[in-house]
Amino acid sequence: MSLTIKLHISNYPNFQTFSPKNPSKILPNYIYQTNPLLKTLKFTSSSSMATSPLSKTAIKSSLIDPDGGFLVDLIVPETERVLKTKEAEKLPAIRLTTIDLEWVHVLSEGWSSPLKGFMRENEYLQSLHFNSVRLNDGSFVNMSLPIVLAIDDLTKDQIGSSLHVSLVGPNGDFVAILRSVEIYKHNKEERIARTWGTTAHGLPYVEEVITPAGNWLIGGDLEVLKPIKYNDGLDHYRLSPNELRKEFDKREADAVFAFQLRNPVHNGHALLMNDTRRRLLEMGYKNPILLLHPLGGFTKADDVPLDVRMEQHSKVLEDGVLDPETTVVAIFPSPMHYAGPTEVQWHAKARINAGANFYIVGRDPAGMGHPTEKRDLYDPDHGKKVLSMAPGLEKLNILPFRVAAYDTVAKQMSFFDPSRAKDFLFISGTKMRAYARSGENPPDGFMCPGGWKVLVNYYASQQEEEAKQPATVSA
Repeated sequence: MSLTIKLHISNYPNFQTFSPKNPSKILPNYIYQTNPLLKTLKFTSSSSMATSPLSKTAIKSSLIDPDGGFLVDLIVPETERVLKTKEAEKLPAIRLTTIDLEWVHVLSEGWSSPLKGFMRENEYLQSLHFNSVRLNDGSFVNMSLPIVLAIDDLTKDQIGSSLHVSLVGPNGDFVAILRSVEIYKHNKEERIARTWGTTAHGLPYVEEVITPAGNWLIGGDLEVLKPIKYNDGLDHYRLSPNELRKEFDKREADAVFAFQLRNPVHNGHALLMNDTRRRLLEMGYKNPILLLHPLGGFTKADDVPLDVRMEQHSKVLEDGVLDPETTVVAIFPSPMHYAGPTEVQWHAKARINAGANFYIVGRDPAGMGHPTEKRDLYDPDHGKKVLSMAPGLEKLNILPFRVAAYDTVAKQMSFFDPSRAKDFLFISGTKMRAYARSGENPPDGFMCPGGWKVLVNYYASQQEEEAKQPATVSA
């Protein structure tokens, strides 16, 4: 599918050609002072920039308003943390898994605005059956994935009639208070079938999260006791929607185009991102900024780990494949469902809240191979088609793109030309990982040398660790 944006308007009704001359698009004259790609960024909270559910102060975006009109901030003010923590210690407690904590992170920073906590039953049913939630004024916001917290029978009994509960992190620290709770049944089969369109065995998120989860869901309003940190050396990349909006303003962006990925960046990705910026400039935008936004929550076991991906992304910028001056690299904290067209709506909706007004979508977004059959689980074209029609995403500009492949004649990644199909080599993620594991180099021009070296070193270290493991002897 062509990335010639003007040719896609009739086929993609959500794509609108906003003029950068529109006064509503003109940004304040901020001066760009720091480069988040080269050094750690530190932001301080500001009540005028962050919206608390208590203060109801709305954040006004220069490019696009958050869903619901304001960006929720569920983190307790620092002056109240000691008192709230003492209260949490006296409440019935729910122990969170690592992935539960990732969802607390997502909720706390407003990625799921206007949601203010784990879903109660009414919100859950709307999300599950309609992929959207109705607001008090009758309008809708997209909410394609249920954001829920599961508990077992014992925890339900311990909560009893308590109105509030505390949430305890995997390390035993008090993370949050969940207010005015509602407990309801967790129909796992219905949730799986409606989210993934199948109940086949082998769905990664289902096996990791839903199958072992309890038979009840608990919803309520969330008060997070302090910002979620992972202390893994990557927290400076975990910019909140509020922080990203501030960064886009500092850079005087008049368009922000987001690119979601969970794989290393190869030169085909870079071709797409650079070509998108070029076309936005041709449309009249003066300073389009790329949000390179790798997913940082749960991913399946054979995906490249986050720390390796972030190191690889940094090499892509160091090698000049992408321009650091027009690129913001940040981590999107959401767990990955691999739920195809259903999940890609969530990915797009969250980027609205982060301040992006353009979203790049390609082949089989958020998809995976069928877990029990040799085929794709989803139609590769359905993700971009669904995004163009999804309720609640009308204000987001959807940018479908052409397929890139390795051109064996030009010896570089190029947009696929069907008229000379035999000249192109498609290198899948599986094939790329196989190259890296074997230490074999891919064709010249597939990936920048620095980025490729990161992957080779990772797989070499993995093989060294495997070699150290004692061999098992069958009885």
